Amino acid sequence: MNPTRGIALKLGSVLFFMSMQAMVKAVTIGVPPGQIVFFRSVLALPVIFAWLAYEGRLHSALRTRQPLAHVSRGTVGVMAMGLNFTAVGYLALPDVTAIFYAAPIITVVLAAIFLGEEVRLIRVSAVLAGLLGVMIIMWPQLSGWGAGDDLKAFGAMLAFGAACFVAVAKILVRKLVGIDPPSTVVIYASLTAITLSLLTVPFGWVWPTRTEFLLLLGAGLAGGVGQLMLTTAYTHAEASTIAPFDYTSMIFALAFGYLFFAELPTFQTLVGASIVVMAGLIIIWREARLGKTRSKARSISAPGG
Repeated sequence: MNPTRGIALKLGSVLFFMSMQAMVKAVTIGVPPGQIVFFRSVLALPVIFAWLAYEGRLHSALRTRQPLAHVSRGTVGVMAMGLNFTAVGYLALPDVTAIFYAAPIITVVLAAIFLGEEVRLIRVSAVLAGLLGVMIIMWPQLSGWGAGDDLKAFGAMLAFGAACFVAVAKILVRKLVGIDPPSTVVIYASLTAITLSLLTVPFGWVWPTRTEFLLLLGAGLAGGVGQLMLTTAYTHAEASTIAPFDYTSMIFALAFGYLFFAELPTFQTLVGASIVVMAGLIIIWREARLGKTRSKARSISAPGG
């Protein structure tokens, strides 16, 4: 394990994912979301396949004993991606990023409901605080509903819906990675996204301009590189070590939003995002503590130990 390398890879993945978001935002005016999902997914595959082939893991990564489970996870991922890509067309990058921080908080709730995980006072308090932060972020947009600012309200709802689907995907991944390696999950998620995005062709795909095509190409490659860096990061450091660096995405969102789209975050966005980040960090800290406790319990109860 090399935590420093793991953190560096995590930061790199966040940068590439936010670069992808910025390029997607730049093409949302002229290119439908389903078409963006297709380009993002199909152009990421060569990067992923090349890396796995280089490591000699391509053949094993394509093997799975639960194809239907991968399709289910991929379908949920497509919904999250489509809603997210649509939302960035209506909202500033920092706003979408801040609302997206709700995903790990929602994951805790879903894990308690569907996986039977015990949620005690600390995590309950963090979840409630996190949801309050999300409401602070979303309220300025939602209050515009019916007051001439319906598109921002719609965008806020789409971003929150995307966060919910991401949380569901995380729950499904928890079941999948116990049987298949993460690389298998990534590949089948991309294949499912490509297949489902093609179903949107009758709803109005367009022939992209040269600039739009280059941006779509960049978004797909950035997404593929970001995914590889993220997957590799977990082989060098514990999840609890690198998970907090997810929140550096706000720094990149603020920079890209200001430099490329002249976007400035509202005071409510900054306050709400701060609350959500603190709640998320508490949840990550608590998960790390619980993980150590579970590992210790397993080692004590292990036969011969």
